[in-house]
Amino acid sequence: YYVSSCASGRITRLLLADVSGHGEIVSQTAIGLRDLMRLNVNYIKQTRFLKAMNDQFAIVDEEGGFATAIVSTFFAPTRRLSLCSAGHPPPMLFRAKMGTWIELPTMVDTSSSPTDTPLGLIAEAEYSQCQLKLEVGDMVLAFTDAVTESVDQNGRLLGQQGLLRLLRSFAPCDAADVIPIVASRLRKLDANNMSQDDATLLLFQAT
Repeated sequence: YYVSSCASGRITRLLLADVSGHGEIVSQTAIGLRDLMRLNVNYIKQTRFLKAMNDQFAIVDEEGGFATAIVSTFFAPTRRLSLCSAGHPPPMLFRAKMGTWIELPTMVDTSSSPTDTPLGLIAEAEYSQCQLKLEVGDMVLAFTDAVTESVDQNGRLLGQQGLLRLLRSFAPCDAADVIPIVASRLRKLDANNMSQDDATLLLFQAT
């Protein structure tokens, strides 16, 4: 996961990627993605960045691996958040005025060309984006699939809806407390949750 801010502080970009495999190859891939973050730090539009990530992943990783990723760009003057997904689970959104969590809709592509596929799978893939305005206090929670592949007390996969129910099961709280609460409750459901795979949760809040 990476976070960047442009020279003026108006453009904040957050990247969460789940790379297949382990070891040196994954490490080199991560360095390549970080360098692309730096090159694109002052660009508001992120679809160009995601296509470059796809190309870079194909060059760096010669082992046939892939990565899913969620890329978000927050433009402070308008509080506009742009989201792109490369085969990654959609984030959860907390609306401060409503006092509840909602699931962001999965982007549906109607074109005939491959779109929003994991990085490194298809060289010609295009990437779409959805936009929403964040009000002060709104939060966005991104996560890797180790979270949604956790199980409940009956051994059933949580999935997106199970995670949404878990988020709604506790009262709204400070942003700093959200991830510790989620992690604690997942482990209470099953001690092995998030221990079988790399697990990352990334939370950001509009101020």
